[in-house]
Amino acid sequence: MTAGDVDLFVIGGGSGGVRAARIAAGYGAKVAVAEEYRLGGTCVIRGCVPKKLMVYASRFRDEFEDAAGFGWTFEGARFDWPVLKANRDREIARLERVYRSLLDGSGVQIFDERAVIEDANSVRLASGEVVRAGRILVAVGAHPTLEPPVEGGELAITSNEVFDLETLPERILVVGGGYIAVEFAGVFAGLGSRTTLLHRGDKLLRGFDEDVRDALGVAYAARGLDVALGLTLHRIERRGGALAATLSDGRVLEVDKVLVATGRRPNTRTLGLDRVGIATDPVGAIPVDDHSRTSVPSIYAVGDVTNRANLTPIAIREGHAFADTVFGGKPTLVEHHLIATAVFSTPEIGTVGLSEEEARRRHGEDVVIFKASFRPMKATLSGREERTLMKIVVQGTSDRVLGVHVVGHDAGEIIQLAGVALTMGATKADFDRTVAVHPTSSEELVTLRTPFVVKHPVAVG
Repeated sequence: MTAGDVDLFVIGGGSGGVRAARIAAGYGAKVAVAEEYRLGGTCVIRGCVPKKLMVYASRFRDEFEDAAGFGWTFEGARFDWPVLKANRDREIARLERVYRSLLDGSGVQIFDERAVIEDANSVRLASGEVVRAGRILVAVGAHPTLEPPVEGGELAITSNEVFDLETLPERILVVGGGYIAVEFAGVFAGLGSRTTLLHRGDKLLRGFDEDVRDALGVAYAARGLDVALGLTLHRIERRGGALAATLSDGRVLEVDKVLVATGRRPNTRTLGLDRVGIATDPVGAIPVDDHSRTSVPSIYAVGDVTNRANLTPIAIREGHAFADTVFGGKPTLVEHHLIATAVFSTPEIGTVGLSEEEARRRHGEDVVIFKASFRPMKATLSGREERTLMKIVVQGTSDRVLGVHVVGHDAGEIIQLAGVALTMGATKADFDRTVAVHPTSSEELVTLRTPFVVKHPVAVG
């Protein structure tokens, strides 16, 4: 290749990078992508897609148990980890081929190797080849870390290695209290592992609505998970064929695997940013402006490497907006303040907008809460005690809905359309005049009429 080889060089073949490459190529740009591992990035290869498949697998235990109340009898049902692993890996390989096909079909050149920034308008491939580019887009994502480091930490696995396990651990310790830890703890418990979830805080899912956090804590305890709160991991040692995990209170847990999900850091080390004067923030993220441009005008960054909102749909939206802005002549901004999201725990969580606590910090006493906690209709015959939570946070004077929070079956599906309503600026009156779909759990969102009286107001200071 010679100088001025491409209009755009994308470092990283994940969701954000692939979307940006395809859209830019659609505008007539000459585009190349470099990916050192597998096309598809964290989400497709070792994140949300394979994890969601494992979530589905973990929930069949409940379905078999619930079926008895509806007249079904299952005998000899058993779980086979190698079958799940093989089928899951086959699907991920298929999706990787889809990503490659999409890039090929768009005329994007693919380099299956590492690339680093050489200067403001060129990248160096692992082969030594230098490619000139009008613009460079960094979309390399992030990696899991053990924070803070502990003695014997190298004996643990992360959300990367968990997909490589050849057998289902009989006993597992999951460390962390965020999305990833909560989801994997639910997965392993559902598949039959004796599961301990260790978190240094007093509740799981910091930053979520307090009612949601409480509901998840109750549900996980009822499902038989050992949720150890207010504790940290002190040390990991080998003990025969097992691992001995020492906790901060001196307790020692003997387990087969320790899965650490305590944080993620952007993949910016040794990327060559220092060569062009781009300084990362304390966690290694690349600072960018509203159009994803770095301090170097020809270099942009999208997705988890910027640490703005670390979700796959955001990376995709940022990549698309970058291409529209830079190559399509359509300046496009991505809003990061109102994002619907789901936690694929069991029970599932869907949330969009402000929590009650954040709403009260912003609006003081001008907040009205509507909520309901109930056993869903399916539980009347199955006998399951797990409850569903529906909660709406409203600003009193404007009647605008500030937040919606759901805990229960298909919460992720429900919250998507609630996100549409909040994005459009829906009021509680809009919810009220919407005809309910009956009988469903989600109809509670349009039939709640009586405000919930807060007996102990949330602190707003």
